[in-house]
Parts: sequence; C-alpha cells; structure tokens
Amino acid sequence: MTEETIFHRILRGEIPCDEVYSDSLCLAFRDIQPAAPVHILVIPRKSLPSLMEAQKEDSNLLGHLLLVAKKVAIKEGLSNWRTVINTGAEAGQTVFHLHIHVIGGRTLTWPPG
Repeated sequence: MTEETIFHRILRGEIPCDEVYSDSLCLAFRDIQPAAPVHILVIPRKSLPSLMEAQKEDSNLLGHLLLVAKKVAIKEGLSNWRTVINTGAEAGQTVFHLHIHVIGGRTLTWPPG
C-alpha cells in the first residue's frame, strides 16, 4: 500500500487546488510555493510514489504526463520552460507521489541547486 500524501487528498477533492488541467489520467495545478511566475505540478491519478517505482506498464502514463506538461506550459503562454521530476528525498522530493514541475516565466539558470 502506498503512503497517503497531500496529493491523494487533492485528487479526492478534500483539499482545493488551483486547477489548470484535468483528465482521466492526471491533474495539473499551480504550486502553492512557486519557484517562478509559472510553477505547475502535473500529477498522475495513479498512486506512484516516485519515478523509481515506475514499471514498463506505466510507459503510456509517463508519456502522457510529459505531453500534459507541454500542454499546460503552452496554455500558460510559455515558449521556454523547465520540467523537473525529483526522485527521492536527497534530490528534493518532498511529496512522495510522482509529479512533474513545469517551471517558467523567467530566465532559469543552470545548475538549478
């Protein structure tokens, strides 16, 4: 059993979010602690703690999440953006439900952290 996270509660509608996209496979919403003018999280409806736990049968879902990240970036008027997937606590993952950060709206430097 996967540990309950805030994202599970958001998916069930128990906690409100500033939704920007939703379909049968995922939900995208604005990050409550944005790192840039545009900072959207794309999360799967399937409970998947991180990319480490993804399996071959998740291939279509993972591709869909990236295409949704592109869709929301364009919807937000971005022509340049960064997509980030943190995997594990040492990489900066704080919510253990796979999610893609879509970050843009300002010049982003490298390395990020």
